[in-house]
Amino acid sequence: MSAAGPREPLDPRSDADLVAAHVAGDPEAFGEVVRRHRDRLWAVALRTTGDREEAADAVQDALVSALRAADRFRGDSAVTTWLHRIVVNACLDRARRRAVRPTRPLEEEAGPGGDDSARTGAALAVAEDATPHVEASLDVTRALQQLPEAQRAALVLVDMYDVPVAEAAQVLGVAVGTVKSRCSRGRTTLAGLLGEGRGGTGNR
Repeated sequence: MSAAGPREPLDPRSDADLVAAHVAGDPEAFGEVVRRHRDRLWAVALRTTGDREEAADAVQDALVSALRAADRFRGDSAVTTWLHRIVVNACLDRARRRAVRPTRPLEEEAGPGGDDSARTGAALAVAEDATPHVEASLDVTRALQQLPEAQRAALVLVDMYDVPVAEAAQVLGVAVGTVKSRCSRGRTTLAGLLGEGRGGTGNR
């Protein structure tokens, strides 16, 4: 199984067909959708929240919401886009609700993506020295948590998980230009934060 994408389906039906089958009463259909995409949804939630427990709770909330709202899925976007939208919204909702508290740094990555998923363009721009990659990954994770929620969500989708900007705009429910703007501001801030953390040695 490739760490970069969803699991290979055992059921030959498409995601959209599975959602329709679930709505029609197939008790196994939604479980197959979850099996295909849960790891990637978990990885996105983990990067967005920066907290394992929050990420797990957000994914659980999102999947319950998707299960209940499946009859309202109109098929005007991919099932993956629909699921990403619900997960990101769940992450942001939990972030707004939770009390301010220190976020645990992520020592390991659970699910697919691993260290490579943290290699944003901004991270590479300030990590040109001989620092081990795992340290750079942790630096990016810590810096991400200092970004505004909207910028963090856009960067996680576009830079870390290679979601096309147009699809990210659908996920976030904003215009394409807004996603581009959030990513641009987020990259600039992230590069500055990472540069400060390394004593400014990574400046271009």
